[in-house]
Amino acid sequence: MKRRMRAARRRRTLLAVVGLGAALLGVVLLATLGPGPRARSGSETLVQLPRGSGVAGVASSLKSAGVIRSAFLFQVLARATGAARSLKAGEYVIPSRAPVLAILSDLEAGRTLARSVTLPEGLTSAMIVRQLQAVDWLTGEVEVPEEGVLLPETYRAERGDTRQSVLDRMRADQQALLDRLWAARRPGLPLASPRDAVILASIVEKETGQRDERRRVAGVFVNRLRTGMRLQSDPTVIYAVSRGEALGRGIRASELASRSPWNTYAYSGLPPTPIANPGRASLEAVLDPLETRELYFVADGSGGHVFAETLEAHNANVARWREVERARAGGG
Repeated sequence: MKRRMRAARRRRTLLAVVGLGAALLGVVLLATLGPGPRARSGSETLVQLPRGSGVAGVASSLKSAGVIRSAFLFQVLARATGAARSLKAGEYVIPSRAPVLAILSDLEAGRTLARSVTLPEGLTSAMIVRQLQAVDWLTGEVEVPEEGVLLPETYRAERGDTRQSVLDRMRADQQALLDRLWAARRPGLPLASPRDAVILASIVEKETGQRDERRRVAGVFVNRLRTGMRLQSDPTVIYAVSRGEALGRGIRASELASRSPWNTYAYSGLPPTPIANPGRASLEAVLDPLETRELYFVADGSGGHVFAETLEAHNANVARWREVERARAGGG
C-alpha cells in the first residue's frame, strides 16, 4: 500500500513538474515569439544603442525604451541564437509590439534608421559648415575647409556621427570624381590642372541653375579663356565683396572696378580660388563643354539665358533684358 502511495505521489510530482515546465516554456515562447510591448506613443519607438554596449547594455537600453518585456530573456535568446556576438550599434526604429526575434534580427543585420543630410550645389565652404552645424543629430565642431574642395550631394549618416566625417566624405568624393573626369577630359582645354577645372566649374555653377545650360555656359567661358577675353562673371564680383553671401542689392559700379583678384571684370583668366563648391554636373560641363562659337550670354527673363556670338547681337539681347527689368520694376 505504502509503495503504491509513494508511486502516486511521484506521478503527481512529475506531472506538476511537467506542467510547470510547459507553463514556463509557454511564457518563454510567448515572450520571444509573440508580440512585444505596445509603443508608449505612436506606432513605433526610436532607440539609440551606443557603440560598445555589449549584449547586457543593449538589453538594458531596449527594456528602458519599453520595446521588450525582459532584459534577461533577451540576453538568453541572443546568446542561444548566436546573435549576441554581432549586435550592431546605431539608431533603430522599433515598431509597436515587435517580437523579440524580429528585433534581434534587425540588430544583427544593422538595419539602422536611414538619416541623410543634403548639401546643395553652389554653397561656399562656410555655408556648408553652417548647414552641418544646424543638423542637431551630428556631433563635433569643424573648421571651414578651403573653398571648392567639397562635393555637394546627399550623404547618409547616423545619429552621433561627426560633422568632420561628413566633410571628409565630401572631400574624398570630390577628389574621386575629379580624378575620373580629369582623366577623361576633352583634349585642348585651357585648363592647366584639376584645380582650374574646379574654379571654372564654381563660376558655371553660380551663373546658371539650369542643368541643360551648364555645358553651353562652360563653352562660352572656355572660348573666352582661349581668346584672352575676360570672363566678366558677376558671381566672381559678389565673391570679392562678400565671399559669396547674398548682397541683397545689385552690384555697384565701384565693385565692378575693384582690383580684387576675384574680379573677373578687372583681370583676365581665372580667379585665384573657386567661388563656391560646384556640383557634379558643373564639373562634368567644364571638362566636356559644348562646342560653340558663342562668347556672350545674358539672362532671358525666364530663368535661363540667351547666347550670342557677336558683341552686336549680345548688346541687342542686353537691351531686351533691360526692358524686361524695367517692366518688372514698373509692375507691368
